Amino acid sequence: MDRRPLEGKIVLDLTTALAGPYATLLLAGLGARVIKIENPERGGDASRNNSPYITRDGLSVRRTTDEDMSVSMLSRGRNKESITLDLKKPAGREVFFDLVAQADIVVENYSAGVTARLGIDHGAVAEVNPRIVYTSISGFGSQGGPGTGKAMDTIIQALSGVMMTAGSPGDGPIRFGLPIGDLLAPLFAVIGTLSAVIQAGQTGHGQHVDVSMLGALTSLVAAEPFDAFEMIGLPTRTGDMVPRLAPFGVFPAADGYFAICGPTDPFAHGVLTAIGRADLITDPRFAKRDGRVHHADELHAMITKWAVDQPVAEVIAELESHGAPCAEVRSPRDAVRDPIVRQRGEVVPLSHPSYGEVVELFGSGLPITMSGSDTSLDRPAPALGEHNRNVLGELLGYDAARIAALTEGEVL
Repeated sequence: MDRRPLEGKIVLDLTTALAGPYATLLLAGLGARVIKIENPERGGDASRNNSPYITRDGLSVRRTTDEDMSVSMLSRGRNKESITLDLKKPAGREVFFDLVAQADIVVENYSAGVTARLGIDHGAVAEVNPRIVYTSISGFGSQGGPGTGKAMDTIIQALSGVMMTAGSPGDGPIRFGLPIGDLLAPLFAVIGTLSAVIQAGQTGHGQHVDVSMLGALTSLVAAEPFDAFEMIGLPTRTGDMVPRLAPFGVFPAADGYFAICGPTDPFAHGVLTAIGRADLITDPRFAKRDGRVHHADELHAMITKWAVDQPVAEVIAELESHGAPCAEVRSPRDAVRDPIVRQRGEVVPLSHPSYGEVVELFGSGLPITMSGSDTSLDRPAPALGEHNRNVLGELLGYDAARIAALTEGEVL
């Protein structure tokens, strides 16, 4: 259990913000050595300047000292090493290519065309190390996209169609509170990266893995046949309920909300029994799925009337006693404190590298449990450039004089 799946692999992390850093966070949790290359001119990764910050006294909207760290970096920087490197300078690119010669993977999330202008694109990197896997995460893919070509999560949500899948008919677009566009692309990027690493081990040749945020999210929108629903007259936006799977949806109780998913006959019959309407199990309107779909509004109204004056806990207990799949609707704060996900390491406490756990905060763990390997995020995020001397000295063999000259030349 001490050895991790990607132990021995070196990842050069050229990413910033969320989509790219989340991909490299997953690779780090799987055991890769992730060397985060940050721009010294701009203060490193943009997420280092995301409010709020952890200070010695707890959370603060503003940074109070240089040692304070944003919660974003505290989460996304774990298990990574940080070096600073100005890739616009020839000496900076020289250092980068020395690192490329030692690396297995490069991950970047620049806008399309930026790496070519910098001279660090896949072609340039492959000349130095033909085995390297070069992964790009961008808004629209390597060919670029519409307008400015810049992509933020909300832009991707808007273009993917996902904003028009939630809510009720006639509602305006609904932006997902979770930055799903930013978080989905890195999952596909990691799948592609690891597949390419396996192939490189077989062939001796790496390749360019190109993942588009828009393509990743739109592919999931296409996984549900919304266009087919529309063609046969089923609503594509159904609010809190899903009539075609009735009983299925989110319902109010006296002190909160709960969800029911009962699309099969046994589950639906359990719901009917729980709400005191077992007599409807043999009723043609509710006995089978097609009938329940046709009478979904009536069925959902019965559930609402039954539950609205009861506490959520009692509603859940009654539904569960009859085998009906159900759950309380929890707040994010309560959800990340679930003892099961904490025990499994899927959500873990966040700790400042100097201040420790001065405030109770939780971040993503690695939600992959393996029987023969450790998969965890157990080291705090680094300070900007914290590992300059370690990486350049130990990995590349630079002497103190060369590192000093790079520092004086503002390359580091």
